[in-house]
Amino acid sequence: MLEQFGTKNFSSSGAAETGRLVFGMLYPAYYSYKAVKTKNVKEYVRWMMYWIVFALYTVTETITDLTISWFPLYYELKIAFVIWLLSPYTRGASLMYRKFLHPLLSSKEREIDEYIVQAKERGYETMVNFGRQGLNLAATAAVTAAVKDFWLLSAVFLQST
Repeated sequence: MLEQFGTKNFSSSGAAETGRLVFGMLYPAYYSYKAVKTKNVKEYVRWMMYWIVFALYTVTETITDLTISWFPLYYELKIAFVIWLLSPYTRGASLMYRKFLHPLLSSKEREIDEYIVQAKERGYETMVNFGRQGLNLAATAAVTAAVKDFWLLSAVFLQST
């Protein structure tokens, strides 16, 4: 019984992942390309809203996959949600963006920007520190190798004389 449940769960998750890739990424990527190519501002804005909503969905999906993937029809609901986001009839991504994400991001924009600046600064400092540590390690290794080679060559030279 558990084996069948695990197999069904795996096949449902595989179908959901395929659906998410095709409907959630490939289709929108192609139409985003078309919007950029034709310089259609209305379509460009539509697809930008979609990608913002889809990014949040992807983060949420990562968490829900770990916590509630056991829920009946979970994977089917995920595919339906992505199709709802995409549909020109429901305009789900536009609705989600305008009703929820835009107001939320607008109210938190200053805090988010400050956090990003701090993260960039910390990231730069971390990379500089790693670079210093790497150079110190390389210098130590080079000196150690040079000293070993010196003593090895000295011993060989002394034995030959």
